Amino acid sequence: MGSRLIYVVDDELNIRELVRSYLLKEGYDAETFADGDSALKHFRERPADMLITDIMMPGMDGYSLCKEIRKISDIPIIMVSAKDDEIDRIVGLELGSDDYISKPFSPKELVVRVKTIFRRIKDKPEKQEKPANEIKCHDLVIFPEERKVAKDGREIELTAKEYDFLLYLARNKNRVFTREQLISGIWGYDYMGDTRSVDDLVKRIRKKLSEACSGLEITTVWGYGYKISE
Repeated sequence: MGSRLIYVVDDELNIRELVRSYLLKEGYDAETFADGDSALKHFRERPADMLITDIMMPGMDGYSLCKEIRKISDIPIIMVSAKDDEIDRIVGLELGSDDYISKPFSPKELVVRVKTIFRRIKDKPEKQEKPANEIKCHDLVIFPEERKVAKDGREIELTAKEYDFLLYLARNKNRVFTREQLISGIWGYDYMGDTRSVDDLVKRIRKKLSEACSGLEITTVWGYGYKISE
């Protein structure tokens, strides 16, 4: 099996080359692009194993690139942004990105996230011998085998991370998790100082549960973290 191919998309040459050099040092194969249009064109000709893309770029921006890639592939996508706004993180995650990192960022931290995502993919069983039993959580039913959540037979549309979060808490009812524990358990990497991704995720899940008229509550334990009570 050859090296994992990673596309790095950023309109800043120094960032492209910096990230590329760190990835090459870790044994990955990396190609760089200055805009989303050229990255998408090359992806259709030679699909990559991961995409790391800036958000604000001339022409096709990172959001549009992520949206187009998701139409044809489920490869991991890490979005990078010079902004540190909550809305950027939310939009990126809603469009299907797997992770989000703000500029300025540590190339070493980015490499750790890349490794963690690939490790999670490698460790994930392609097929379970026996379908996992459905999990009943208040008025919801979670189907781990199909990665679906339903209320009264109607599916609630969740992003991959929203589903992972809900499943994680549902499997550990009445247990309180800190934001750091949730990052480690769901994102799969060690706590690196930014827990806002967890809070953003909870806001979005609560909104979707409310829209589905679900009575399930993700409880905030002030000064500590979150839990789901039975």
